[in-house]
Amino acid sequence: MKIMKTAITLASTILLSITVQAQNAQYISADEAVDIAIKNNDNIKISELDKKVSNADYRQTDAIFLPQISVGYTALTTNNPLNAFGFLLQQESVTAMDFDPAKLNNPGASQNYSTQIEAKLPLLNMDMIYARKGAKANEEIYKYKAERTKEYIEFEARKAYTQLQMSYQARHILQKSLEDVKQIHQSVTNFYNQGLVQKSDVLNAQVQVNTIETALAKAESNIQNASDGLCLLMGLETSRDVYTTDSLSQQVSLYQDRELSSSRSDIMSLNKAVDATNMMVKSSQMAFLPRINAFGSYGLNDSKAFKFRNDSYLVGINLSWTIFSGNQNRNKMKSTQFRRDKMQDELNLHIKQSKLELEKAKRDLNDSQIEINKQQTSVKQADEALRILANRHREGLVSTTDLLMAQAQLSQQELLLSQAIMAYNITEAYLQFLSETE
Repeated sequence: MKIMKTAITLASTILLSITVQAQNAQYISADEAVDIAIKNNDNIKISELDKKVSNADYRQTDAIFLPQISVGYTALTTNNPLNAFGFLLQQESVTAMDFDPAKLNNPGASQNYSTQIEAKLPLLNMDMIYARKGAKANEEIYKYKAERTKEYIEFEARKAYTQLQMSYQARHILQKSLEDVKQIHQSVTNFYNQGLVQKSDVLNAQVQVNTIETALAKAESNIQNASDGLCLLMGLETSRDVYTTDSLSQQVSLYQDRELSSSRSDIMSLNKAVDATNMMVKSSQMAFLPRINAFGSYGLNDSKAFKFRNDSYLVGINLSWTIFSGNQNRNKMKSTQFRRDKMQDELNLHIKQSKLELEKAKRDLNDSQIEINKQQTSVKQADEALRILANRHREGLVSTTDLLMAQAQLSQQELLLSQAIMAYNITEAYLQFLSETE
């Protein structure tokens, strides 16, 4: 009885809360599930949007090469003598009468309507050039992050598919166990009717039937949960329909000696982050150098609104050099240097952790293989033990309790074997994820 309860509890745990009461079933292979997940998964869509945002941020730095042009229209009125005379000059309408002292001192209300076109053209801004390079490196960060997200979703899809396979396998084992226990119950009932066993033996057999039927109902529900989880990863709407899978079997590793690749997308992303901070350090250093920019303006001035006469222009080149900025540039450079050092340390730590994780996954894979081998032997032994006890039970040489315990032991070993195969397949997929190259 204790072994049987352990088997049922183990079945419920192994199913990982994954569920099925469905009316229709649709077959899907592991590769198909992965392909659909990569096309539709919401996390992948978000990572692609992040990549587009980073590209748009990079394109903003085109401004360090392209001119900036603005157009404005201004309407002014004043009685200020100096501004009023300036209006006349801009409108190219100064006459000898305008130099009358009385008029100069009291010009009255004067209007000027000005259309202004201004342009600025960067010529040499070294700090902005390196800032642009940093933005380019930042764009590549998100490119590699998007690639790593795809790889992770592929692993999660294969993991979810394997768990769904395990759900079906657990249900199959429970169905087979239920058939065996019902046969035992029928046999014990016949013995009881013949006066060969006690009523307690019949009740024990019936309890086992009820227990397995309850576990089987939960297993049916659990297939629906597993199918819904796979739907979520594939970016599809969940429904009462379920997916059916290939039967659970060991996926033999094709690459035993896999090592951590420096071109793995998450490592490349961190490398680009280091490059980006390096560019920002150089940008802050270049802020100490002078800047050279060209500028120009073209204007139209008139005393009446929406009249466009009397044009003028102004062009020039400006050289500016901030000699002292209150230590702002100096401390900004130190800040970016610290960020670069921090990013380099994070990269080194991530590589170390990834190597440890990869080695652990290799050991886990080896442990799972050993467990599979042991459980295959245990299943054969438990099956043979059940066969022997069943024969002896028919001859009245062993108790019903012993027979039920043997049947429970077989179910338990079959569940443990299936669990070991599931763990092996998930570890194999994870090992592939850890050793993925760009």
